Amino acid sequence: MFTAETVIGGFITLILMLIAYKLPHIRWFHKSTMALVMLFDLAMPFYLYMNRDWKERLIDGGEILNFLIWMHIGLVVTLYILYFMQIKAGKALAKGDEEQRENHRNQGRGILLTRTLVLLTGALLYEPPE
Repeated sequence: MFTAETVIGGFITLILMLIAYKLPHIRWFHKSTMALVMLFDLAMPFYLYMNRDWKERLIDGGEILNFLIWMHIGLVVTLYILYFMQIKAGKALAKGDEEQRENHRNQGRGILLTRTLVLLTGALLYEPPE
């Protein structure tokens, strides 16, 4: 069973990410907010694993074959790959490689879109308590 808190927390961090995306000139805020949101996203699967009965839902409930679950997992993996590329471009940009600026900005747009889709598919997978 999923809880609404994980969905709400995800959307709050999405709003923070949008604000940080719009304020790249405030470097300390941009870097720290983006890093914290990335850490939140990396920690979320561990939190869900520790606090949910996956066997009951996926195996016993038969949802392992659900397309939405596989789409959600694929989007999460895509998001992690984009995060890796974004960090790499951001580090190069911090070292003065101005050629990475447009690359970093475009990856940021991709992250915002992918993260929104991850949160929407996660919200669709939400099961209210009985």
